[in-house]
Amino acid sequence: MADPKGFLKTTERELPARRPVPVRIMDWKEVYEPGDSAVLRRQAGRCMDCGIPFCHKGCPLGNLIPEWNDLMWRGEGRAAIERLHATNNFPEFTGRLCPAPCESSCVLGINQPAVTIKQIEVSTIDDAFANGWVEPEPPARLTGKTVAVVGSGPAGLAAAQQLTRAGHTVAVYERDDRIGGLLRYGIPDFKMEKRHLESRLRQMQDEGTRFRAGVEIGADISWSDLRARYDAVVIATGSTLPRELAIPGRDLAGVHFAMEYLVESNKAVAGDQVPNQIHAEGKHVIVIGGGDTGADCIGTAHRQGALSVTNLAIGKEPPTGRPDHQPWPMTPTVFEISSAHEEGGERTFLASTVEFLGNEAGEVRALRVAETEYLPDGRRVPRSGSEREIPADLILIAMGFTGPESTELESQLGTVFTGRGNVERGDDYQTTAPGVFVAGDAGRGQSLIVWAIAEGRAAAAAVDEYLMGRTSLPSPVRPTDVAIGLQPA
Repeated sequence: MADPKGFLKTTERELPARRPVPVRIMDWKEVYEPGDSAVLRRQAGRCMDCGIPFCHKGCPLGNLIPEWNDLMWRGEGRAAIERLHATNNFPEFTGRLCPAPCESSCVLGINQPAVTIKQIEVSTIDDAFANGWVEPEPPARLTGKTVAVVGSGPAGLAAAQQLTRAGHTVAVYERDDRIGGLLRYGIPDFKMEKRHLESRLRQMQDEGTRFRAGVEIGADISWSDLRARYDAVVIATGSTLPRELAIPGRDLAGVHFAMEYLVESNKAVAGDQVPNQIHAEGKHVIVIGGGDTGADCIGTAHRQGALSVTNLAIGKEPPTGRPDHQPWPMTPTVFEISSAHEEGGERTFLASTVEFLGNEAGEVRALRVAETEYLPDGRRVPRSGSEREIPADLILIAMGFTGPESTELESQLGTVFTGRGNVERGDDYQTTAPGVFVAGDAGRGQSLIVWAIAEGRAAAAAVDEYLMGRTSLPSPVRPTDVAIGLQPA
């Protein structure tokens, strides 16, 4: 284990400081200051190397957390990144973007703040890149088999890297102009600068993975033609259909889905020209939805110079501590203050949207809301007589996603979809179309980045076995697996 008395000597969590708000909202760089190596080792020393490490179960990837905590405490960074890469293709992504269910199930968290697993993880990979320890791992031989991966988000990239290393010739198709999917255009740079994505893509290219950006499967190439060209196909297109808010005034100018706004902002930050960009400068902004996407919109609006930002959530404000009905090692629903919330704005819970209000020019001018009332059958409705108006020039709908786009898959491949709108699949990740597999949100439904990577790795193992009759690739999760304390997606 790490320091045998570490959790007794160091009882508090220590994390790198966030850059001052007035400074960081002036740019798009990541919000955290560089970490202190002494603090990192001290925090890694708090890991107890538990007899039953529940952090393994809390992490869908099964990360060997006690092992690389011990190695980081000992200052053996190269060995630590080898143990981390044994289960996680992209710790630079999860270390920045994952909500860390591993920390919720940390045994130390029973009576102390949990080990700073996520921070140790991201520091391990950042040190590895800085020291040149992340090297290409091309296959020793080629199998002669070909695989097309459609979608270049975390699930698609994980599947592609695993299959390339197994010796298959892999091409990743992406309809956007750059590779990366949600990592590229859905995540603002203040959460993850794109240089981290570029570094990993260079490694994958050097290993032999081929990238085809700007190609939309289903339009430029039909799904049936793609299946005919390749020995296997992996669908990793994500859950991209946004949940609609069907209330009066939805067609007013200035009301947009969150992802429309974030994609345009990320393109502008990358240096692209974005005609008629959705922009928050000088506007009163309302963000509907209290999740991560909503927080990304809040941070983006602050950096664009919004006059005000109001965040609305239909449900109750979560408690600040672990609730009794979600005991350790379950993942609790608690009140969190993200870096974006810290930067300003107003958060309102129990807010039910009633109507978008417009002016004579057809532009949104306000949102009518009411207090949420919980009915005995569990439904949430606007409480009569509690309506009020909130001025708004820009309203962003960040209420999650309902599933993948299905029309072309159904018509061109005959793929079947579940009642929840996801691609139907078996325990081997194979769809109803032979040789066609699905990984990540397209099959699972909207979920976490760590689940996407885990499913990408597992689907790769299933594809490898389908092509070769057997596989040595790890398969960390099954489609039916769920995290501790979470309901099936």
